[in-house]
Amino acid sequence: MKSRKTARAVAGILLCAAGFWLVFPRSYRERTYLIPAGSCRLETTIIEKKEGAPQGTVLLFPGLVANKKVMAYLADGFAEQNQRVFVPDLPGHGHSPGPFTPQRAEDCGEALLTELMRRGMVELDRTILAGHSMGGAIALRVGAKIPVAEVVAISPAPMRSAHGVRPEMLLYPDPGPLPQRFVVIDGSLEPEPMRANAADLVASRKDETAHFVLIPGATHGSIIFDPRVVRAFQDWTAKTLQLHGTPGMPSLRQLYGALAGFAGLLLLANPFLREIVGGKQNGEKEEKPADRGNSLGWGRMALEFAVAAVVGVILLRFWNPLRAIRLFEGDYLASFLLILGIALVLMHLHLFREQLSGWSKGLGGALFGGMILFLLFTAWLDLSLYEAWLTPAKWVRFPFLFLAFIPYHIAEEICLLPSAPRGAARRLMAGLSLRLVAWGALAAGVLYLHSGEILMVLLTPYFVLLHVLQRRGMDIVRQETGSVAATAVFGAILLAGFCLVIFPVT
Repeated sequence: MKSRKTARAVAGILLCAAGFWLVFPRSYRERTYLIPAGSCRLETTIIEKKEGAPQGTVLLFPGLVANKKVMAYLADGFAEQNQRVFVPDLPGHGHSPGPFTPQRAEDCGEALLTELMRRGMVELDRTILAGHSMGGAIALRVGAKIPVAEVVAISPAPMRSAHGVRPEMLLYPDPGPLPQRFVVIDGSLEPEPMRANAADLVASRKDETAHFVLIPGATHGSIIFDPRVVRAFQDWTAKTLQLHGTPGMPSLRQLYGALAGFAGLLLLANPFLREIVGGKQNGEKEEKPADRGNSLGWGRMALEFAVAAVVGVILLRFWNPLRAIRLFEGDYLASFLLILGIALVLMHLHLFREQLSGWSKGLGGALFGGMILFLLFTAWLDLSLYEAWLTPAKWVRFPFLFLAFIPYHIAEEICLLPSAPRGAARRLMAGLSLRLVAWGALAAGVLYLHSGEILMVLLTPYFVLLHVLQRRGMDIVRQETGSVAATAVFGAILLAGFCLVIFPVT
């Protein structure tokens, strides 16, 4: 057992070291400025090759919940053509101050282009607007108003209520006029409504001024790291700007390094967490009478979660109690989990009283461990792949989200059996399945009650990863401390932090 722990620790350290080696240094010249753009101040990174004169300019817009850091691979693809690439954090995203609304993001994107023109940093006939998802829609809309050389829209957000996309799901209600010359690049594994809407943008053109490229096997997220996408827009751009020669391809080592470092931290997190929460003194494995009596069947738990979740979604149609937190769709998720948690606790008041009798046990260790792990992971992501380090505006919201998530995590813990080494996998699956039931209610709210909270569906892959890692950590805390309160605090810290990283400030 000791040799296994040693091997795990060594593997974690080696992966972290490999991650640093892959991520640093960057192969391109990068400079970052805070540029005034209308009513916004957008933190903008300029990326270009270290040698050679720029042959054009690219303004690259990130998508909703994304930021300039995660767009680096696409930016490098343009830079390989000797383009000078400007990549801003849109308002409320990354390191740019809010507030965010889709319309304000478009207005500030247009204002940024105007400001760059005023400073003589771009020439319209040598300028390309590009973007992914919401950024793709912004590029199309701004490119229709300001005559740039071309627009590259990668998986653009739908702008028409068609192919199953309902009006409340749209960030922009109408595509309006389209640019003179543009290419739309989409993935074959995009949701059908989004892919069909993207294809419609090109279908109206009967000449060679618009083109649709479908990338086999690409999803909405993976497409920004796909070399085929880079080659597609390089070919299109070369024709527009009359560039000669075959440009190089950017390296994916930054992505591989980010994943290696993340995996290394995961390997180190388990023993760190066990050490911090302290375990049971002298190897005691005491079991409370209340714990032995908690024999709720999964079917009953799933039914209770489903009923409470549906009630929560219905209530949120009329009143969002946490709207004052001002996170784009994050306030909806926080309110949903608060309502769900309170309802479940009320259903099991007797278990709540019994299992929180020793509420302070392990609480300090869980609080400290949760904050340290959150800071470590966000610091690594911020260094390598995604601007995850919280701004002051987001830290101010942290305690409110944390408190809002406490009831749900307490309810989940009192419904699940205490953690034991033999039943760890079973408990993990039970917890994840209950969350799947709750998430199903959120999806139903989008599809049938027309809540418009589309991020609850689009961000599902990222929330799945979070839930697996978070629940695993919570099970370790519960196994080591036996405390419902400590486990709930640990889980609420991770979820609150994740939501503040993902959802933009409004």
